[in-house]
Amino acid sequence: MKGRLLSVAYAFVVLFLVIAAQHAHVQLVERSAILDRPGDPRRAQSVRLRGELLDATGVPLARSVGERRLYAAGTALSQIVGYSSPIYGESGLEAALDPILAPAAGDDATSTSVASLFGRRTAVPERRGGQVVLTLRRDIAQVVDRALPDGIRGAAIVMDPRSGAVLAIVNRPAFDPNSLASDWNKLHARGDAPFLNRGLNGLYPPGSTFKMVTASAALDSGSSNLDDGFEDPGYYNIGGFSLHNAEHEATGYQSFTGAFALSSNVDFAQIGVKLGLDTFYDYLHRFQIGQDMVLVVPASRDEVPPQATVSDSELAQMAFGQGSLAVTPLRMALVGATIANGGVLMHPTLVKEIQSPGTTAVRIAPVVWTRPISAQTAQNMRDLMLAVVKYGTGTAAKLASVAVAGKTGTATHPGGQPDAWFVCFAPAMQPRLVVAVIVEDAGYGGVVAAPVARAILAGALPLYQ
Repeated sequence: MKGRLLSVAYAFVVLFLVIAAQHAHVQLVERSAILDRPGDPRRAQSVRLRGELLDATGVPLARSVGERRLYAAGTALSQIVGYSSPIYGESGLEAALDPILAPAAGDDATSTSVASLFGRRTAVPERRGGQVVLTLRRDIAQVVDRALPDGIRGAAIVMDPRSGAVLAIVNRPAFDPNSLASDWNKLHARGDAPFLNRGLNGLYPPGSTFKMVTASAALDSGSSNLDDGFEDPGYYNIGGFSLHNAEHEATGYQSFTGAFALSSNVDFAQIGVKLGLDTFYDYLHRFQIGQDMVLVVPASRDEVPPQATVSDSELAQMAFGQGSLAVTPLRMALVGATIANGGVLMHPTLVKEIQSPGTTAVRIAPVVWTRPISAQTAQNMRDLMLAVVKYGTGTAAKLASVAVAGKTGTATHPGGQPDAWFVCFAPAMQPRLVVAVIVEDAGYGGVVAAPVARAILAGALPLYQ
């Protein structure tokens, strides 16, 4: 009996030592890694000394007042700016830039860890966190926020095609980070995902907006030219499938420009097949479609089927943005930006400058990502997109005093009405802004999304000289 008691006692002693060793390992070895982990609510507890997120003009988008974190743009930039909460952790840019924004612990942090093992805690002096200047613009985001209807699901992105600077990412639905604590349970109970950044992480069939890619590839490679003509009887039979336009419309005989402006799926199925699978995929790679965005915040990778699995009928569908393609709104904004920027694709950026305490400010310079198409092809594409707004499917995007170049998209998918797309830039001859709009389950892009883009351009162009 005594031997059994001693065995149990020894077992408890060993268990205690194991627990003590694990506790010491966490406190001494893993402490820094745990405290530095983005999204850990403890990282948001030092709100008072947390650094600011500023917009490109110096307006604070996230700042601390006492023990509160305030967000000046409210719902307009809620998903991209995110939140920093002592209860719910961090999201968006608040999470991604936390190592810069969070107050830094003093030099005696390790000794404090040791003291805490013995029940003694020493006050650790903290240094104020750094400051980050973003490319986002609160005033432009507010224009977008007013233009996007309430009660929808979708997103709108505004970019400067010359630098790749992302000026606004506004989502529907949204949430107010200023009232996160009171709204949290209600927000999580909703079925429309108000925390989802649809602009960066929503994956959608691009519909006819993808004809920008197909047309660029066809003209740039020389497989088609602007003088080519196409016959659209309302259907195109290939590989045992019959492809057609929305509502089985037939555009008849059209030039390349007419096929693009009137957005004929039948014509672009033919253009895609003539282009060929190898060349089509070559231009997907040139446009970086399916590649990682390498942004400071997570962005979904486009879904592109493996080339070896694509049949002629699948290629025909992909040529007009259907089939197995799925892209983010940011991706289509980048395609529009490439055309607007003379064929040069700039890398998208969200950070303009980093100002860490005690160090020289670091400015983030614009970076050329690649040149998917020639300047001449980009000019031809601009003319095609001008035709879309002048007399094609995008006339609802017209502005009285500024030429707008654009492309509509009506992307079908199972289980709902088509997603409505519009991608555009203006002024067409000297582009300053690119806008991409998607409204889920809404119908025709030219009817639903184009007027939203028009309102965004009308409000944002005077602000962005």
